[in-house]
Amino acid sequence: MTDYRNLGEVITSLAEGLRPPQRLQPSEALAQHLRLDNPGAYVGPWLNEKVPYMVEPMNVLTDRNYTASIFVGPAQCAKTESLILGPIVYGAHCNPMDMLIYQTSMNSASDFSRRRIDRLLRKNPKLTELLLGGTSSDTIFTKVFRSGMMVTMSWPTINELSGRPVPWVFLTDYDRMPQDVDGEGNPFDLATKRTTTFGRLGKTVCESSPGFPQRDPQWLASTAHEAPPADGILALYNRGDRRRWYWQCESCGYWFEGEYALLTFPPDANPVQAGEMATMECPHCHHQHKAARKFDLNRNGRWLRDGERFTLRGEIDGEPIRSNIASFWLKGVAAAFASWGTLVQKMLQAEAEYRRTNSQDALKSVTNTDLGLPYIYRTNGKERSAEAYRAQAVPARRGAVPDGVRSLFATVDVQKTRFAVLVIGMRPEGLAVVDRFDITKSLRLDGDGDRMPVEPHAYLEDWDLIDLEVKQRTYEVPGFGTMTPRDVFCDSAGREGVTSMAYDYWRQVRTWFHLTKGNPRADAPRSLLTFPDGERKDRHAKARGEIPVLLLNSNVLKDQLDGMLQRGAVEFPEWLDLEFYKQLCAEVRTAKGWENPRSARNEPWDLLYMALGAMHHKKWDRISWDDPPSWAAEWERNTAIEGKVKPVEQVSQGWGDFARKLC
Repeated sequence: MTDYRNLGEVITSLAEGLRPPQRLQPSEALAQHLRLDNPGAYVGPWLNEKVPYMVEPMNVLTDRNYTASIFVGPAQCAKTESLILGPIVYGAHCNPMDMLIYQTSMNSASDFSRRRIDRLLRKNPKLTELLLGGTSSDTIFTKVFRSGMMVTMSWPTINELSGRPVPWVFLTDYDRMPQDVDGEGNPFDLATKRTTTFGRLGKTVCESSPGFPQRDPQWLASTAHEAPPADGILALYNRGDRRRWYWQCESCGYWFEGEYALLTFPPDANPVQAGEMATMECPHCHHQHKAARKFDLNRNGRWLRDGERFTLRGEIDGEPIRSNIASFWLKGVAAAFASWGTLVQKMLQAEAEYRRTNSQDALKSVTNTDLGLPYIYRTNGKERSAEAYRAQAVPARRGAVPDGVRSLFATVDVQKTRFAVLVIGMRPEGLAVVDRFDITKSLRLDGDGDRMPVEPHAYLEDWDLIDLEVKQRTYEVPGFGTMTPRDVFCDSAGREGVTSMAYDYWRQVRTWFHLTKGNPRADAPRSLLTFPDGERKDRHAKARGEIPVLLLNSNVLKDQLDGMLQRGAVEFPEWLDLEFYKQLCAEVRTAKGWENPRSARNEPWDLLYMALGAMHHKKWDRISWDDPPSWAAEWERNTAIEGKVKPVEQVSQGWGDFARKLC
């Protein structure tokens, strides 16, 4: 509550609500009233000429021909400043309208309020003066202005998306929001219902970089500006009039859309040099626009709706798509604060990482966030064939360590009445499958003295077989001795009782036995060591936060595994049967992740992705093979080889020396 000393102060405080609004377009209001403070990007007054591609999307806010605006764009293009912070400035100075801003989560909403909105107020004192006095008018989630305008921060839950009529609703970073809110639908459609009461004055604004993969890698556009089939912001873009940002070639005058594919640079240069030499090629006359010309290309650029085209005179012709949604898609090469050199450098570095690790994480991040494009998984469209994988198998003797393998480890998948086991060999060239078998018989005997089936969910003693038949199993190192698996990684999930038994067995063994669990969340780390608390999450698991469980991002690791299989980076022995390869191909990649549509057996697939996660956690995938640890050295110096004998020639030389001494 604000204290007033006299009637004059009361009248002065209320005057803002009676002030006639300034008749400005949103873009004009920002140029007049907004100052930005983004160290490392831009500090200073808002300049429409710096980001001319944002003028038209900003002004849709007051265009009564549209009920919604969709903006697809990369990072570093000022979309958040223009479309989320900008309306606050415009509303406070020119057109007071209540606003509801949805962030991806409550924590994100709080952070956005403190980091972006509070900073906006601090760096724009005139805007701060328009706030209503009193602490209740300036909270983390609500800002109230003297004009009566209220700005509220929220997040996508069904309660937060229901029941509040608000004229202007904004959704930021849309593709990182849940696309089905509590089973009621996507956030955009739920948000638009908040503005219905206000008719053409209402507006729903949604912005994001693409975050969902392209569903069909074989897709072909039916119109010039149609976006590929993908969930999230691109699906919303296709509902609208589909505007793209065009440049005019400085040589021939041809209008074209800037694309990363049109950037040219020396193919053999390192990423930094390639970025420094990058130029934009006109697809019509092949003129090379240097990076210094990007500002002028943007300054003269124009938005074009789907169905429209430029004439030779630069006039717009054609019949555009009609929609009550204005939708825009800006590609990364046009982003004002991201240079072509930086884009080229990032992409080449991501390509190198993919070749080195088979991981597509960096490629997806650069494609989505920096280029503003949906990602197409590299193996999409390629048939995963059991016969093709089997054709790559090499001659090998079962029970022997293949040439070049420096160390062994094992992965175990717990099934209803068996332990599925895979023994993997590590070597500089990649991985080799050394053994594959099931443990099906326990040491428990029935009335006839026969061994009973294993029941991992019911008998802790059955887990001792992992030590006896996996950890202690020896493999011949020809001419040198034997080798056993260094560590065993075991899935801790399964039917009721498995997790509890897995935890109890870990307590007995600890050192070489590691528990894992799959985590398909897209934003999860590739591998993360956790300590679950059974009292809090799973009463039957009997954990008190002392059991280490390695969480593995199953989708990311399976993408990596699929890339390795396509490249032949996993070696298979000829003695494996066709069923092994069929199980290796049981899952398919969809937009939602890896799925098993027929619920077929897939143990080899799970055991191999578990192996990649284990290697990432242990940093075995980053071993320097020029200077490896002693247990991964060449056979002559490898300390993991047991019963080691000297090579024949060394033994012969030793007997010769001994004979000479006898003589």
